[in-house]
Order: sequence, then structure tokens, then C-alpha cells
Amino acid sequence: MSTSSPDWLTHGHPHIWLPYTQMKTADLPAPVARTQGCRIELADGRVLIDGIASWWTACHGYNHPHIVHAVQAQLERMPHVMFGGLVHEPALTLARRLCALLGPGLDRVFFTESGSVSVEVAMKMAMQYWSNLGEPQRRRILAFRGGYHGDTFGTMAVCDPGIGMHTAFDGAVARQDLCELPTDEARADMLEAWLAARADQVAAILVEPLVQGAGGMRMHAPAVLARLREMADRHGILLIFDEIFTGFGRTGSLFAFEQAGVRPDIVTLSKALTGGTLPLAATVASQRVFEGFWSDDPTHALMHGPTYMGHALGCAAALASLDLFETEPRLAQVRVIEGLLREGLAPCNALPGVREVRVMGAIGAIELTSRPDPAALRRAFLEAGAWIRPFGRIVYLTPAFVMPPEDLRRLTGVICEVLGASAAAHPA
Repeated sequence: MSTSSPDWLTHGHPHIWLPYTQMKTADLPAPVARTQGCRIELADGRVLIDGIASWWTACHGYNHPHIVHAVQAQLERMPHVMFGGLVHEPALTLARRLCALLGPGLDRVFFTESGSVSVEVAMKMAMQYWSNLGEPQRRRILAFRGGYHGDTFGTMAVCDPGIGMHTAFDGAVARQDLCELPTDEARADMLEAWLAARADQVAAILVEPLVQGAGGMRMHAPAVLARLREMADRHGILLIFDEIFTGFGRTGSLFAFEQAGVRPDIVTLSKALTGGTLPLAATVASQRVFEGFWSDDPTHALMHGPTYMGHALGCAAALASLDLFETEPRLAQVRVIEGLLREGLAPCNALPGVREVRVMGAIGAIELTSRPDPAALRRAFLEAGAWIRPFGRIVYLTPAFVMPPEDLRRLTGVICEVLGASAAAHPA
């Protein structure tokens, strides 16, 4: 089997700029020829089991025929039309179906193209809501340490700077407020004291429900969300749930907030929204928030409008993805995956250098005691036939919900083998 690089990689790589990559020192990226199910086929014929579903998006696996057919049919009818003054059936039908799935109170959908932008829109909604109601001093967004909400300038302001992705912009970002998640009484008391002193300046509380994803796969109990809802209500503050990572089954329920029995004022969705096929995101607001913009005053309108807002192809893919959640046993599959992850990753607890193993739904994370060489780990996983991309001190799996048990067992086994070999080669 040839391992030489295809011409398109050799000639194209000098002209591409890759994400989160020091281009001078990074390994050459793996050239992908095609995908199918839970597999990635490289240009040289090697086949990888995808352990992270393309940054958590491909929940139904790759190339699901129902989504492929829906996108092809929509492409023939209308790939895109501007959403300013025009609307189309896929977007409005998707908005209606999303509101029905989210449940009573979340009634208005604003479509964008990426998760970062959907959070920016949520922040703008919250701030302008209060401004429209005569409280323009409410400009602060309270977020939490360990959180990550995107890479745009607005979302960088609500990410934990300790994560390290945005240090180059220190001083340029209009930093918002960060507190500790109220995971125990002491932290709850600190948050309560903070809110008591500043509530009249706060537009919204922003949190990733149940799992802080890119900040380190940190997990917390549903009771934390209930506590935040109670605090937000008592202090008259909006509550935003960022479900970009957790939404559409990843934590074991369709939306993570369902496990807490509370509802946000605004929720953001993306990633698995289209089943990993096309860029699309949504910011869904309560009727209360929407009514704050309902006015004869044109300056009270929400002034935001992406060029590809309500992208018809993306909406068609999202509708097909929702069909699959209705017709195929996705949440039952997630429960099976959760059990397999607990079983398969448990041996890592005994490895030197492992601080903790965490599992929730279709998320399995191993936190190491020190930061490894991520490139070396990626190479080892690649050589073992697995696509796993560690970050920071975290090695994790977020597989497609349709992954066969034997593939998942192979992935957990590879992680145990690679981390074991790494510990043996670099003893403390």
C-alpha cells in the first residue's frame, strides 16, 4: 500500500492555513479521500475509525442516505436564497420543528452559519433586550471558568482565558465576567454574592449545560442548571444555554437541559444540527425575549443578518437529521455507547499519568496529569487505525451514535494501549 502524498496535497498544502495549527512544525495532515458510516478512508487506502465524529457533528455517521437524498433534492429546487425579505419552506419548517422539540417557551429561531455566531447573536439579543426595555446599563454577560463558546471576538470574551486558545488577543478582547460554576454550596455562595453586587448590570448568564466541551470535557450535575435558573429568575437575569456541543443527543437526552427540568431564555444549537453535513446554527429565544424587540421603533429590531442565513441546503439537511432522530433509535444507541465507554475506558484509571476518566452519554474523556505531546499521540492513534485528536490534557471520544460496538471497543482499546505505551516510555 502506497503512503506517498497525492498531488493535490503536495501542491495545495503550501497554500492552505489550517486551524489550531503551528504550520511550521506540524505534521502533514492526513489526506482524506472519502467517508462512509463511521470510517474515514485516506488517499493511500488506509481506513480509520473516526472516534470524534468530525468535531462532534456526524452523529448519524457519514453519508447517511436519507440526508444525502434530502440535500440532493433541495439542491435541484433551490440551493440558497437571501433571507432578507424572502423566506423558504425548509427554514420555516425547520424553525417550527425545532421549537416543537425544544418545548414550550422557546418560540423564535434565528438562523446563522456557525456555532460561534449563534452565541454572538444570543449575547446581542440579551443586551439589546434590556436596552429596548430601558435598561441599557445591562451589558455584562456572566460566563464560567472552564467554558468555551467560540473563536470570534464576541465569544472569545466569554471563554476562559486559561484554556489558552486566545492569549494572543489579551487586551484587545472586551473581557466579560467569569465565575466558578456553582457545583457546591461554597461556589454557589460566591456566585450569589457576585450577583447581589452586580445583577443590575448583567444581561445574561451563559453556560454549557452538563458538559463544558472544548474547555476540557468537564462535567457537572443537572442540579447546577436548576441552581442557575433559580438565581437568574431571582435576580431578573436572562439565562442562555449553549447546546452547540451537547445538543441532539450527545449527553443522553435530546437536549442536555432536559435532564435538569429547567428551561433557558435563549438556547444556541449547531454542530450535530445537520448531522455533520452542512454549516448551520440556530439561536432560539423565548417569546419573552422576542417581545422585547416587538416595537414600532425600527431601532428596536435585531440588527444581524448573515449572508447565508437560513441556508436552504443546510435546512434540508437538518430536517433530514431530525427525521432520523424520530425514526431511528438514536438515544437508545447513546445509552449503549455510554455503557461501552465506561467499560472500555475503565482500565485507563490504573495507568500512570491519568488523573480521571469521565463518561456521560456518548462522551468519554481521559484527563491526564500533565500535558502530553498531542502530535505524538495523534501519530500513534493514526498508526493504530483510529482518528482521535487530543487537546490540552484531554484524550476523548465522541463517536457517531451509530458506531458498531466492535468499532467502539477497538477505539477504547487503542486509547488504553497508546496511553499505556506513552506512560511506559515516559515514566514520571
